[in-house]
Amino acid sequence: MNNIFKKTGSYWVRYSKYEYKENKDILYAVPAPEAKVSLYDPLKDGGGIVVDALNVGITAINSTDKNEVKAAVFDFVSKYGLLGIMTALPTTPKFMDYNAVYFPKNHFIKAESMNASDYVSMFFPFKEPDFFKDGKSSEWNIANDREMTALAMTMNNEPMAYIMSLTRNYAERYDWIVRQLKDLAFTFCTSVLYYEESEKLDEITKGLYRQGISAFGGIAPTYRIALYDKPEIVWDFHSLLLGIQMMFSFMLTDEANPLCLCKRCNKAFLSSDSKNGFCSLRCESQRNP
Repeated sequence: MNNIFKKTGSYWVRYSKYEYKENKDILYAVPAPEAKVSLYDPLKDGGGIVVDALNVGITAINSTDKNEVKAAVFDFVSKYGLLGIMTALPTTPKFMDYNAVYFPKNHFIKAESMNASDYVSMFFPFKEPDFFKDGKSSEWNIANDREMTALAMTMNNEPMAYIMSLTRNYAERYDWIVRQLKDLAFTFCTSVLYYEESEKLDEITKGLYRQGISAFGGIAPTYRIALYDKPEIVWDFHSLLLGIQMMFSFMLTDEANPLCLCKRCNKAFLSSDSKNGFCSLRCESQRNP
């Protein structure tokens, strides 16, 4: 997995502080007004991000305490930033170059396409960006924002929508974040149970498991060839969500360092031994006899 994603062309942004805010009875996660912005490379700790995302999703599936789930999501966002759902959902992150935004099947938007301005507005519920969109023509005015101007200059070769999703006023619906992380955890748990319970399952049940996991997927990332010491593939992830989904897919099929589910605390963890059923010595010592 590390060799596959050795080179990446897309960095991500996280802010020093996030908060929950409501608009029209919808809860959003958004950077705090006073937060400072920083760039980082998610793939440097790809395993850690995937494991953390899985455990938030597992918490959301298993917990009946809404405050516990909100706290887990908030901790994840504070550590890694928002998911970049705006550029993860459409068929291309370059949707601002087209007349409309087009979508594959997803949980949130049932229409196959929609107006780009209306779509962007869904992710800026508190302060919309100053941009103009008319067919394939689009302009974004950030001349009065030095911080965002510097960010745009750093990312000047990236799609406009990708840069917009890194800005301070970009927000994501809390329920959408939860759904994405629950889907990730559901896929992982389905895979674990399928193999652990394989001898006990009839063929119909196995078929349902296979059908359930086949629904997992997203838009494939773009890539390019770069000439370093030798030709190498450079992956362009234009959302944190897409990076997590791709890394998870390769980790789930990695026989050398498999993803495991602790038999005691039900947390995901990485192990060098697929037969290791516990995430720590503490969980192993406290297992049920």
